Amino acid sequence: MILFLFILIPVVGAFAAWLSAAAHKMLPRWIALMVMVFDLALAAGYWLQTAGSDGWYVTFVQPWMPRFGISFSLAMDGLSLLMVVLTFFLGVLSVLVSWNEIKERAGFFYFNLLFVLAGITGVFLTMDLFLFYFFWEVMLIPMYFLIGIWGHSNRLYAALKFFIFTQAGGLLMLLAILGLYFVHGQNTGTFTFSYFELLNTPMSQEMGRWLMLGFLIAFIVKLPAFPFHTWLPDAHTEAPTAGSVVLAGLLLKTGAYGILRFVLPLFPEASQFFAPWIMLLGAIGILYGGKLAYAQTDFKRLVAYTSVSHMGFVLVGAFAFNELAYQGVVMQMITHGISTGALFMIAGSLYDRLHTRELEKMGGLWPALPGMGVVAMIFVMASLGLPGLGNFIAEFLILAGSWQSHPWITIAATIGLVVATVYSLRIMQKVFFGVSLREYRLPDLSFREVIMFVPLVIVIIWLGVYPQPVINTAKPAAVPAVAVHHPLK
Repeated sequence: MILFLFILIPVVGAFAAWLSAAAHKMLPRWIALMVMVFDLALAAGYWLQTAGSDGWYVTFVQPWMPRFGISFSLAMDGLSLLMVVLTFFLGVLSVLVSWNEIKERAGFFYFNLLFVLAGITGVFLTMDLFLFYFFWEVMLIPMYFLIGIWGHSNRLYAALKFFIFTQAGGLLMLLAILGLYFVHGQNTGTFTFSYFELLNTPMSQEMGRWLMLGFLIAFIVKLPAFPFHTWLPDAHTEAPTAGSVVLAGLLLKTGAYGILRFVLPLFPEASQFFAPWIMLLGAIGILYGGKLAYAQTDFKRLVAYTSVSHMGFVLVGAFAFNELAYQGVVMQMITHGISTGALFMIAGSLYDRLHTRELEKMGGLWPALPGMGVVAMIFVMASLGLPGLGNFIAEFLILAGSWQSHPWITIAATIGLVVATVYSLRIMQKVFFGVSLREYRLPDLSFREVIMFVPLVIVIIWLGVYPQPVINTAKPAAVPAVAVHHPLK
Protein backbone atom coordinates (compact mmCIF):
# COMPACT_ATOMS: atom_id res chain seq x y z
CA MET A 1 0.00 0.00 0.00
CA ILE A 2 2.91 2.36 0.73
CA LEU A 3 3.93 2.16 -2.96
CA PHE A 4 0.49 3.32 -4.06
CA LEU A 5 0.70 6.20 -1.55
CA PHE A 6 4.03 7.36 -2.98
CA ILE A 7 2.22 8.05 -6.27
CA LEU A 8 -1.21 9.02 -4.94
CA ILE A 9 -0.04 11.71 -2.47
CA PRO A 10 1.63 13.94 -5.13
CA VAL A 11 -1.39 13.52 -7.45
CA VAL A 12 -3.85 14.57 -4.71
CA GLY A 13 -1.45 17.37 -3.68
CA ALA A 14 -1.28 18.57 -7.30
CA PHE A 15 -5.05 19.07 -7.52
CA ALA A 16 -5.16 20.60 -4.02
CA ALA A 17 -2.42 23.10 -4.96
CA TRP A 18 -4.24 24.05 -8.18
CA LEU A 19 -7.63 24.52 -6.53
CA SER A 20 -6.22 26.37 -3.49
CA ALA A 21 -4.93 29.22 -5.68
CA ALA A 22 -8.43 30.69 -5.73
CA ALA A 23 -8.42 31.00 -1.92
CA HIS A 24 -4.96 32.55 -1.49
CA LYS A 25 -1.99 32.97 -3.86
CA MET A 26 0.48 31.69 -1.20
CA LEU A 27 -1.41 28.43 -0.53
CA PRO A 28 -0.23 26.39 -3.58
CA ARG A 29 3.46 26.63 -2.69
CA TRP A 30 2.84 25.64 0.95
CA ILE A 31 0.69 22.67 -0.09
CA ALA A 32 3.34 21.55 -2.60
CA LEU A 33 6.08 21.87 0.03
CA MET A 34 4.15 19.91 2.68
CA VAL A 35 3.30 17.14 0.19
CA MET A 36 6.93 16.74 -0.87
CA VAL A 37 8.30 16.88 2.70
CA PHE A 38 5.75 14.25 3.80
CA ASP A 39 6.64 11.93 0.90
CA LEU A 40 10.37 12.41 1.55
CA ALA A 41 9.91 11.55 5.25
CA LEU A 42 7.87 8.48 4.28
CA ALA A 43 10.52 7.27 1.80
CA ALA A 44 13.47 8.00 4.11
CA GLY A 45 11.74 6.24 7.01
CA TYR A 46 11.10 3.22 4.81
CA TRP A 47 14.77 3.17 3.75
CA LEU A 48 15.84 3.08 7.41
CA GLN A 49 13.41 0.20 8.10
CA THR A 50 14.63 -1.91 5.16
CA ALA A 51 18.38 -1.31 5.65
CA GLY A 52 20.23 -4.58 5.02
CA SER A 53 17.31 -6.31 3.28
CA ASP A 54 17.74 -8.15 -0.01
CA GLY A 55 15.46 -8.70 -2.98
CA TRP A 56 12.10 -7.01 -3.42
CA TYR A 57 11.02 -5.16 -0.29
CA VAL A 58 7.33 -4.85 -1.07
CA THR A 59 4.94 -5.47 -3.97
CA PHE A 60 1.45 -4.21 -4.75
CA VAL A 61 -0.59 -5.98 -7.46
CA GLN A 62 -4.16 -5.15 -8.41
CA PRO A 63 -5.77 -6.59 -11.58
CA TRP A 64 -6.63 -3.77 -13.97
CA MET A 65 -7.50 -5.25 -17.38
CA PRO A 66 -7.01 -8.98 -16.79
CA ARG A 67 -8.31 -9.89 -20.24
CA PHE A 68 -5.22 -8.25 -21.75
CA GLY A 69 -2.84 -9.29 -18.99
CA ILE A 70 -2.59 -5.75 -17.59
CA SER A 71 -2.36 -5.17 -13.84
CA PHE A 72 -1.64 -2.22 -11.56
CA SER A 73 1.63 -3.78 -10.44
CA LEU A 74 4.13 -1.91 -8.25
CA ALA A 75 7.27 -3.21 -6.56
CA MET A 76 10.30 -1.77 -4.81
CA ASP A 77 13.86 -3.02 -4.45
CA GLY A 78 17.03 -1.13 -3.49
CA LEU A 79 17.39 0.57 -6.88
CA SER A 80 13.77 1.78 -6.91
CA LEU A 81 14.00 2.95 -3.30
CA LEU A 82 17.11 5.07 -3.94
CA MET A 83 15.46 6.69 -6.98
CA VAL A 84 12.25 7.41 -5.05
CA VAL A 85 14.19 9.05 -2.18
CA LEU A 86 16.11 11.15 -4.74
CA THR A 87 12.81 12.13 -6.41
CA PHE A 88 11.23 13.47 -3.23
CA PHE A 89 14.47 15.12 -2.03
CA LEU A 90 14.82 17.08 -5.27
CA GLY A 91 11.04 17.61 -5.24
CA VAL A 92 11.29 19.54 -1.95
CA LEU A 93 14.13 21.64 -3.37
CA SER A 94 12.21 22.30 -6.62
CA VAL A 95 9.34 23.78 -4.60
CA LEU A 96 11.74 25.94 -2.57
CA VAL A 97 13.67 27.17 -5.61
CA SER A 98 10.46 28.34 -7.32
CA TRP A 99 9.13 30.03 -4.15
CA ASN A 100 9.72 33.59 -5.36
CA GLU A 101 10.43 32.88 -9.03
CA ILE A 102 6.88 31.86 -9.99
CA LYS A 103 4.53 34.82 -9.67
CA GLU A 104 1.88 34.06 -12.31
CA ARG A 105 -0.52 31.10 -12.31
CA ALA A 106 1.25 29.60 -9.29
CA GLY A 107 -1.54 27.07 -8.66
CA PHE A 108 -1.21 25.58 -12.13
CA PHE A 109 2.60 25.63 -11.86
CA TYR A 110 2.65 23.55 -8.68
CA PHE A 111 -0.02 21.26 -10.14
CA ASN A 112 2.32 20.47 -13.05
CA LEU A 113 5.38 20.18 -10.81
CA LEU A 114 3.73 17.67 -8.46
CA PHE A 115 2.19 15.79 -11.37
CA VAL A 116 5.52 15.32 -13.14
CA LEU A 117 7.03 14.08 -9.84
CA ALA A 118 4.14 11.61 -9.47
CA GLY A 119 4.80 10.34 -13.01
CA ILE A 120 8.53 9.94 -12.31
CA THR A 121 7.74 8.03 -9.09
CA GLY A 122 5.43 5.76 -11.08
CA VAL A 123 8.22 5.01 -13.58
CA PHE A 124 10.54 3.97 -10.74
CA LEU A 125 7.97 1.70 -9.09
CA THR A 126 5.86 0.03 -11.78
CA MET A 127 6.42 -3.61 -12.74
CA ASP A 128 3.81 -3.83 -15.52
CA LEU A 129 5.14 -2.73 -18.91
CA PHE A 130 1.81 -1.24 -20.04
CA LEU A 131 1.64 0.77 -16.82
CA PHE A 132 5.31 1.72 -17.23
CA TYR A 133 4.55 3.21 -20.64
CA PHE A 134 1.56 5.04 -19.15
CA PHE A 135 3.72 6.72 -16.48
CA TRP A 136 6.47 7.35 -19.06
CA GLU A 137 4.00 9.45 -21.07
CA VAL A 138 2.45 11.08 -17.97
CA MET A 139 5.84 12.66 -17.20
CA LEU A 140 6.01 14.46 -20.55
CA ILE A 141 2.83 16.57 -20.54
CA PRO A 142 3.34 18.52 -17.27
CA MET A 143 7.03 19.05 -18.15
CA TYR A 144 5.92 20.45 -21.53
CA PHE A 145 3.69 22.94 -19.69
CA LEU A 146 6.42 23.85 -17.15
CA ILE A 147 8.80 24.79 -19.99
CA GLY A 148 6.18 26.21 -22.36
CA ILE A 149 4.36 28.50 -19.87
CA TRP A 150 6.96 29.53 -17.27
CA GLY A 151 10.13 29.29 -19.39
CA HIS A 152 12.20 32.09 -20.89
CA SER A 153 11.96 33.87 -24.25
CA ASN A 154 12.33 30.84 -26.58
CA ARG A 155 10.24 28.54 -24.38
CA LEU A 156 7.68 27.27 -26.91
CA TYR A 157 10.37 26.07 -29.32
CA ALA A 158 12.24 24.32 -26.47
CA ALA A 159 9.06 22.71 -25.06
CA LEU A 160 8.00 21.43 -28.49
CA LYS A 161 11.47 20.04 -29.25
CA PHE A 162 11.56 18.29 -25.87
CA PHE A 163 8.11 16.79 -26.45
CA ILE A 164 8.79 15.58 -30.03
CA PHE A 165 12.11 13.91 -29.15
CA THR A 166 10.85 12.14 -26.03
CA GLN A 167 7.49 11.23 -27.58
CA ALA A 168 9.18 9.68 -30.63
CA GLY A 169 11.40 7.59 -28.36
CA GLY A 170 8.39 6.61 -26.26
CA LEU A 171 6.47 5.38 -29.33
CA LEU A 172 9.41 3.19 -30.32
CA MET A 173 9.36 1.72 -26.82
CA LEU A 174 5.60 1.10 -27.08
CA LEU A 175 6.17 -0.89 -30.28
CA ALA A 176 8.90 -2.89 -28.51
CA ILE A 177 6.62 -3.53 -25.50
CA LEU A 178 3.82 -4.78 -27.78
CA GLY A 179 6.33 -6.91 -29.70
CA LEU A 180 7.55 -8.52 -26.46
CA TYR A 181 3.93 -9.02 -25.35
CA PHE A 182 2.99 -10.91 -28.52
CA VAL A 183 6.24 -12.90 -28.75
CA HIS A 184 5.78 -14.05 -25.13
CA GLY A 185 2.11 -14.89 -25.77
CA GLN A 186 2.85 -16.93 -28.90
CA ASN A 187 5.69 -18.87 -27.29
CA THR A 188 4.14 -19.53 -23.87
CA GLY A 189 0.38 -19.20 -24.41
CA THR A 190 0.18 -16.45 -21.75
CA PHE A 191 -0.39 -12.86 -22.86
CA THR A 192 0.87 -10.58 -20.11
CA PHE A 193 2.62 -7.28 -19.51
CA SER A 194 4.06 -8.44 -16.16
CA TYR A 195 7.77 -7.65 -15.90
CA PHE A 196 8.49 -10.79 -13.85
CA GLU A 197 6.80 -13.12 -16.36
CA LEU A 198 8.41 -11.44 -19.37
CA LEU A 199 11.93 -11.78 -17.89
CA ASN A 200 12.70 -15.16 -19.47
CA THR A 201 10.66 -14.84 -22.67
CA PRO A 202 11.84 -17.40 -25.26
CA MET A 203 12.58 -15.62 -28.56
CA SER A 204 14.90 -15.76 -31.52
CA GLN A 205 18.23 -13.97 -31.31
CA GLU A 206 17.29 -11.53 -34.10
CA MET A 207 13.92 -10.71 -32.53
CA GLY A 208 15.56 -10.06 -29.14
CA ARG A 209 17.99 -7.61 -30.72
CA TRP A 210 15.28 -5.63 -32.52
CA LEU A 211 13.09 -5.42 -29.42
CA MET A 212 16.06 -4.42 -27.26
CA LEU A 213 16.85 -1.54 -29.64
CA GLY A 214 13.26 -0.28 -29.33
CA PHE A 215 13.66 0.01 -25.55
CA LEU A 216 17.24 1.28 -25.72
CA ILE A 217 16.57 4.17 -28.13
CA ALA A 218 13.75 5.48 -25.90
CA PHE A 219 16.03 5.38 -22.87
CA ILE A 220 19.11 6.94 -24.48
CA VAL A 221 17.00 9.77 -25.92
CA LYS A 222 15.87 10.54 -22.37
CA LEU A 223 19.36 9.96 -20.91
CA PRO A 224 20.36 11.80 -23.26
CA ALA A 225 23.21 10.15 -25.15
CA PHE A 226 25.06 11.48 -28.17
CA PRO A 227 23.68 11.98 -30.88
CA PHE A 228 20.14 12.11 -29.40
CA HIS A 229 20.98 14.93 -26.98
CA THR A 230 20.04 18.03 -28.99
CA TRP A 231 16.72 18.61 -27.19
CA LEU A 232 18.42 18.93 -23.80
CA PRO A 233 20.35 22.25 -23.98
CA ASP A 234 17.30 24.11 -25.33
CA ALA A 235 14.97 22.59 -22.72
CA HIS A 236 17.35 23.46 -19.87
CA THR A 237 18.11 26.96 -21.10
CA GLU A 238 14.45 27.94 -21.44
CA ALA A 239 12.98 26.05 -18.46
CA PRO A 240 12.30 27.74 -15.10
CA THR A 241 14.84 26.78 -12.43
CA ALA A 242 12.61 24.10 -10.90
CA GLY A 243 12.06 22.64 -14.37
CA SER A 244 15.83 22.40 -14.92
CA VAL A 245 16.32 20.72 -11.52
CA VAL A 246 13.63 18.10 -12.27
CA LEU A 247 14.93 17.58 -15.81
CA ALA A 248 18.59 17.11 -14.83
CA GLY A 249 18.05 15.43 -11.50
CA LEU A 250 15.16 13.10 -12.30
CA LEU A 251 13.90 12.92 -15.89
CA LEU A 252 17.33 11.99 -17.26
CA LYS A 253 17.57 9.31 -14.56
CA THR A 254 14.43 7.58 -15.86
CA GLY A 255 16.46 6.76 -18.99
CA ALA A 256 19.33 5.34 -16.93
CA TYR A 257 16.87 3.44 -14.72
CA GLY A 258 15.16 1.98 -17.80
CA ILE A 259 18.48 0.59 -19.05
CA LEU A 260 19.27 -1.06 -15.69
CA ARG A 261 15.76 -2.32 -15.02
CA PHE A 262 14.48 -3.33 -18.47
CA VAL A 263 17.16 -3.48 -21.20
CA LEU A 264 19.79 -5.56 -19.38
CA PRO A 265 17.52 -8.12 -17.63
CA LEU A 266 14.95 -8.56 -20.45
CA PHE A 267 17.46 -8.84 -23.30
CA PRO A 268 20.71 -10.31 -21.92
CA GLU A 269 22.03 -11.67 -25.24
CA ALA A 270 21.19 -8.54 -27.23
CA SER A 271 22.68 -6.31 -24.52
CA GLN A 272 25.94 -8.20 -24.69
CA PHE A 273 25.95 -8.15 -28.50
CA PHE A 274 25.58 -4.36 -28.69
CA ALA A 275 27.63 -3.57 -25.55
CA PRO A 276 30.91 -2.44 -27.21
CA TRP A 277 29.08 -0.02 -29.49
CA ILE A 278 26.93 1.40 -26.71
CA MET A 279 29.98 1.86 -24.46
CA LEU A 280 31.76 3.60 -27.36
CA LEU A 281 28.72 5.89 -27.76
CA GLY A 282 28.97 6.68 -24.04
CA ALA A 283 32.67 7.54 -24.30
CA ILE A 284 32.02 9.80 -27.33
CA GLY A 285 29.24 11.50 -25.33
CA ILE A 286 31.61 12.12 -22.40
CA LEU A 287 34.18 13.87 -24.60
CA TYR A 288 31.73 15.62 -26.94
CA GLY A 289 29.53 16.90 -24.11
CA GLY A 290 32.60 18.17 -22.25
CA LYS A 291 33.92 19.98 -25.33
CA LEU A 292 30.56 21.68 -25.97
CA ALA A 293 30.21 22.59 -22.27
CA TYR A 294 33.53 24.44 -22.43
CA ALA A 295 32.37 26.37 -25.52
CA GLN A 296 29.20 27.78 -23.95
CA THR A 297 28.76 31.38 -22.79
CA ASP A 298 25.32 30.84 -21.17
CA PHE A 299 25.61 29.45 -17.60
CA LYS A 300 22.56 27.15 -17.85
CA ARG A 301 23.53 25.92 -21.30
CA LEU A 302 27.02 25.08 -20.02
CA VAL A 303 25.59 23.03 -17.14
CA ALA A 304 23.16 21.34 -19.57
CA TYR A 305 26.04 20.08 -21.73
CA THR A 306 27.83 18.76 -18.63
CA SER A 307 24.82 16.43 -18.23
CA VAL A 308 25.46 14.97 -21.69
CA SER A 309 29.05 14.32 -20.59
CA HIS A 310 28.21 12.87 -17.17
CA MET A 311 25.44 10.63 -18.50
CA GLY A 312 27.94 9.10 -20.93
CA PHE A 313 29.45 7.40 -17.86
CA VAL A 314 26.10 5.68 -17.30
CA LEU A 315 26.28 3.99 -20.72
CA VAL A 316 29.92 3.00 -20.20
CA GLY A 317 29.20 1.50 -16.77
CA ALA A 318 25.85 -0.14 -17.49
CA PHE A 319 27.18 -2.24 -20.38
CA ALA A 320 30.44 -3.24 -18.66
CA PHE A 321 28.50 -6.09 -16.95
CA ASN A 322 30.12 -6.24 -13.56
CA GLU A 323 29.07 -5.29 -10.07
CA LEU A 324 31.57 -2.47 -9.57
CA ALA A 325 30.43 -0.64 -12.68
CA TYR A 326 26.75 -1.25 -11.89
CA GLN A 327 27.11 0.28 -8.42
CA GLY A 328 29.02 3.17 -9.99
CA VAL A 329 26.12 3.79 -12.37
CA VAL A 330 23.63 3.95 -9.48
CA MET A 331 25.95 6.34 -7.62
CA GLN A 332 26.33 8.45 -10.78
CA MET A 333 22.55 8.72 -11.13
CA ILE A 334 22.27 10.03 -7.57
CA THR A 335 25.36 12.26 -7.40
CA HIS A 336 24.74 13.81 -10.82
CA GLY A 337 21.18 14.62 -9.72
CA ILE A 338 22.51 16.35 -6.61
CA SER A 339 25.46 18.25 -8.11
CA THR A 340 23.86 19.32 -11.39
CA GLY A 341 20.58 20.22 -9.66
CA ALA A 342 22.61 22.45 -7.31
CA LEU A 343 24.42 24.14 -10.23
CA PHE A 344 21.07 24.92 -11.88
CA MET A 345 19.82 26.39 -8.59
CA ILE A 346 22.94 28.58 -8.42
CA ALA A 347 22.32 29.68 -12.02
CA GLY A 348 18.74 30.58 -11.06
CA SER A 349 19.84 32.51 -7.95
CA LEU A 350 22.41 34.47 -9.98
CA TYR A 351 19.81 35.25 -12.67
CA ASP A 352 17.49 36.66 -9.96
CA ARG A 353 20.25 39.05 -8.90
CA LEU A 354 21.94 39.93 -12.21
CA HIS A 355 19.12 39.30 -14.76
CA THR A 356 21.60 37.62 -17.07
CA ARG A 357 23.06 34.14 -17.54
CA GLU A 358 25.90 35.29 -19.82
CA LEU A 359 29.27 34.36 -18.33
CA GLU A 360 30.95 37.29 -20.08
CA LYS A 361 28.74 39.73 -18.15
CA MET A 362 29.68 38.21 -14.79
CA GLY A 363 33.05 38.04 -13.07
CA GLY A 364 34.47 39.10 -9.73
CA LEU A 365 31.35 38.12 -7.78
CA TRP A 366 33.15 36.44 -4.87
CA PRO A 367 33.54 39.62 -2.72
CA ALA A 368 29.83 40.42 -3.18
CA LEU A 369 28.56 36.81 -2.82
CA PRO A 370 31.05 34.84 -0.69
CA GLY A 371 28.41 32.41 0.62
CA MET A 372 27.17 31.53 -2.85
CA GLY A 373 30.79 31.34 -4.02
CA VAL A 374 31.58 28.66 -1.44
CA VAL A 375 28.49 26.63 -2.41
CA ALA A 376 29.33 26.97 -6.11
CA MET A 377 32.94 25.91 -5.46
CA ILE A 378 31.77 22.72 -3.70
CA PHE A 379 29.50 21.67 -6.57
CA VAL A 380 31.95 22.67 -9.28
CA MET A 381 34.54 20.50 -7.51
CA ALA A 382 31.96 17.69 -7.30
CA SER A 383 31.26 18.03 -11.03
CA LEU A 384 34.94 17.59 -11.92
CA GLY A 385 35.19 14.53 -9.65
CA LEU A 386 37.21 15.77 -6.67
CA PRO A 387 37.92 12.97 -4.13
CA GLY A 388 35.84 13.40 -1.00
CA LEU A 389 32.69 14.32 -2.97
CA GLY A 390 30.08 11.88 -4.30
CA ASN A 391 30.81 12.17 -8.03
CA PHE A 392 34.36 10.88 -7.54
CA ILE A 393 33.08 7.61 -6.02
CA ALA A 394 30.63 7.13 -8.90
CA GLU A 395 33.12 7.76 -11.67
CA PHE A 396 35.88 5.76 -9.98
CA LEU A 397 33.61 2.69 -9.66
CA ILE A 398 32.47 2.99 -13.29
CA LEU A 399 36.03 3.30 -14.61
CA ALA A 400 37.33 0.47 -12.39
CA GLY A 401 34.48 -1.78 -13.56
CA SER A 402 34.60 -0.92 -17.26
CA TRP A 403 38.39 -1.41 -17.39
CA GLN A 404 37.79 -5.14 -16.87
CA SER A 405 35.81 -5.42 -20.11
CA HIS A 406 36.98 -2.62 -22.45
CA PRO A 407 40.23 -0.90 -21.42
CA TRP A 408 40.46 1.39 -24.50
CA ILE A 409 36.95 2.75 -24.00
CA THR A 410 37.80 3.29 -20.32
CA ILE A 411 40.89 5.31 -21.30
CA ALA A 412 38.74 7.53 -23.56
CA ALA A 413 36.22 8.01 -20.72
CA THR A 414 39.06 8.91 -18.32
CA ILE A 415 40.19 11.69 -20.66
CA GLY A 416 36.67 13.06 -20.13
CA LEU A 417 37.60 13.70 -16.48
CA VAL A 418 40.34 16.07 -17.66
CA VAL A 419 37.83 17.87 -19.90
CA ALA A 420 35.45 18.09 -16.90
CA THR A 421 38.17 19.79 -14.88
CA VAL A 422 38.61 22.43 -17.59
CA TYR A 423 34.93 23.34 -18.04
CA SER A 424 34.21 23.18 -14.30
CA LEU A 425 37.03 25.54 -13.34
CA ARG A 426 35.91 27.86 -16.15
CA ILE A 427 32.61 28.36 -14.29
CA MET A 428 34.41 29.60 -11.16
CA GLN A 429 36.84 31.74 -13.17
CA LYS A 430 34.14 33.44 -15.26
CA VAL A 431 31.52 33.92 -12.51
CA PHE A 432 33.26 34.42 -9.18
CA PHE A 433 36.87 35.29 -10.00
CA GLY A 434 38.36 37.31 -12.83
CA VAL A 435 37.75 41.00 -13.38
CA SER A 436 34.53 42.59 -12.18
CA LEU A 437 32.87 44.73 -14.84
CA ARG A 438 31.20 46.86 -12.19
CA GLU A 439 30.95 47.16 -8.42
CA TYR A 440 28.22 44.77 -7.36
CA ARG A 441 26.15 45.34 -4.25
CA LEU A 442 24.17 42.14 -4.13
CA PRO A 443 22.45 40.23 -1.32
CA ASP A 444 24.24 36.99 -0.46
CA LEU A 445 22.39 33.77 0.35
CA SER A 446 18.92 34.34 1.79
CA PHE A 447 17.50 32.13 4.55
CA ARG A 448 15.46 30.19 1.95
CA GLU A 449 18.59 29.64 -0.16
CA VAL A 450 20.54 28.44 2.88
CA ILE A 451 17.76 25.89 3.56
CA MET A 452 18.06 24.79 -0.09
CA PHE A 453 21.84 24.52 -0.39
CA VAL A 454 22.91 23.17 3.04
CA PRO A 455 21.19 19.75 2.59
CA LEU A 456 22.70 19.46 -0.91
CA VAL A 457 26.20 20.17 0.45
CA ILE A 458 25.73 17.68 3.31
CA VAL A 459 24.48 14.94 0.95
CA ILE A 460 27.25 15.36 -1.68
CA ILE A 461 29.94 15.23 1.04
CA TRP A 462 28.26 12.26 2.77
CA LEU A 463 28.15 10.36 -0.55
CA GLY A 464 31.83 11.12 -1.08
CA VAL A 465 33.01 10.18 2.42
CA TYR A 466 30.65 7.33 3.33
CA PRO A 467 28.83 5.93 0.26
CA GLN A 468 28.42 2.44 1.77
CA PRO A 469 24.69 2.73 2.70
CA VAL A 470 23.84 3.61 -0.91
CA ILE A 471 26.11 0.88 -2.32
CA ASN A 472 24.63 -1.71 0.08
CA THR A 473 21.08 -0.71 -0.88
CA ALA A 474 21.82 -0.95 -4.62
CA LYS A 475 23.87 -4.15 -4.39
CA PRO A 476 21.06 -6.76 -4.46
CA ALA A 477 19.64 -5.21 -7.64
CA ALA A 478 23.06 -5.54 -9.30
CA VAL A 479 23.36 -9.29 -8.80
CA PRO A 480 20.69 -10.45 -11.33
CA ALA A 481 21.93 -8.02 -14.02
CA VAL A 482 25.56 -9.05 -13.57
CA ALA A 483 24.92 -12.79 -13.09
CA VAL A 484 23.45 -13.20 -16.58
CA HIS A 485 26.41 -11.54 -18.28
CA HIS A 486 30.11 -11.98 -18.45
CA PRO A 487 32.53 -9.30 -19.61
CA LEU A 488 33.25 -9.60 -23.32
CA LYS A 489 36.78 -10.72 -23.99
